Amino acid sequence: MNRKDFLNLSARASLFFGITPSLIACKDDKQVIEEAQAKALLDGTKKALGTAVGLTVNPIDKVRVGMIGMGNRGSVLIQMFEYLVKNNHAEIVALSDLKEDKVVKNNDYLKTIQRKGADLYFGNEHEWKKVAERDDVDLLIIATPWKYHTEMSVYGMERGKHVACEQPMAMTIEDCWKLIEVAERTKKHCMYMENCCYNGEELWVLNMINEGVFGEVNHAEGAYIHDLRKHMMHETYYEDQWRIKHHETKNGNFYTGHGLGPVSFYMDIGRGDNYDHLVSMSSREQSLSEAAKKQGYKTTTFACGDMNTTLIKTKLGKTIMLQFDTHTGRPYSRLNTVTGTKAAHQGYPSRLYVGHEELQWGHSWLDEKEYKEYRERYDHPLWKKLREQIDANAIGHGGMDFVMVYRLIRCLNQGLPLDINLYDSVLWSAITPLSELSVANKSASITIPDFTGGTWKTPRKNEVLRDIT
Repeated sequence: MNRKDFLNLSARASLFFGITPSLIACKDDKQVIEEAQAKALLDGTKKALGTAVGLTVNPIDKVRVGMIGMGNRGSVLIQMFEYLVKNNHAEIVALSDLKEDKVVKNNDYLKTIQRKGADLYFGNEHEWKKVAERDDVDLLIIATPWKYHTEMSVYGMERGKHVACEQPMAMTIEDCWKLIEVAERTKKHCMYMENCCYNGEELWVLNMINEGVFGEVNHAEGAYIHDLRKHMMHETYYEDQWRIKHHETKNGNFYTGHGLGPVSFYMDIGRGDNYDHLVSMSSREQSLSEAAKKQGYKTTTFACGDMNTTLIKTKLGKTIMLQFDTHTGRPYSRLNTVTGTKAAHQGYPSRLYVGHEELQWGHSWLDEKEYKEYRERYDHPLWKKLREQIDANAIGHGGMDFVMVYRLIRCLNQGLPLDINLYDSVLWSAITPLSELSVANKSASITIPDFTGGTWKTPRKNEVLRDIT
């Protein structure tokens, strides 16, 4: 890029985002060019058609599944299929991973729940493509390191496969648009596998919102707060220590879905409201580098701050606080806080307050008896119906992994729209690169593109509230 083109691109990007020239001037040319190029992708030239809303496909009596990535996550997901396989709703036909021992181990388990094991693909970085190219695969499940997610999802859809992928589905805005273009063109499902949308607590809160307990919801908070220092530096837990490498070079919120997915459901994002803009900032980094020194890790320099906080404003004026911290030794939390005109909930531990519109002098959370009454009265029907199966599959994060996989497969069996659609998947993923842009520009306000093709303007009931058999 020559200097003239660079200045023109930077100026257009700056005007589009309302970023002042002084924020650009404080950076070296390489960094400015990279950021300006990223911002230029949002200049309004790319648009979604919106055709994936309510997407239906022909029912698939038995969903034939190919799984790519059989490490920590893939090894859990495969176990969520036992009930579905034994009831003839699904069959796993292919497993792929770089490591032979991983596919063999998971195939040994598979042989205990279905008539035969799967075909195995391993040994080089392109073997996974053979799974996507098979004629007898309906659905690809992708549980690989993040950098492969977009490529694998696109390759699968181009070859006629529905795709369900672990988060994030994309790590750049360019890849977000790529997913939209391919999914809309091929008319294939493209689902972000956000298990927390299916957790009992989150579905209970969503059901209460739907039943009017909260009145109008105006603010919510979500997070991924999880001390992963030991995991990230372990030599084999994340193969080739891939996860910590993102922390060495980038600064923002890398793992949005656990907090943002449920909150977006609470606020009808894409179903009557949409994200408008965000600001993001990160604290200084200290905890991960100190842990790296103690562990003798190969580097002690990390770009990612210990805590990232991103604030999102919606088109209807609601606010979301989203946090990300995998560095500090604090208890696990997703916050799961939601405030309405009639009630409030706060997670970790779960607490509920009802009645703040009555202008009391003081208030407190409901006592245990009152809390249980609300929990029983508004428990999501899905958890009530699947209680036995959920208890049997509690290894999957307390059952929410099973519920997620169950809903995915049963929707495909019946040809129904998925609970989490293409635009949800892209919206939740896009917050990562947008948070990085804001952090890099002194927490400048960043406009969030409309990835829904305007379909967000039409209110509709959240699909996960449907009762399906």
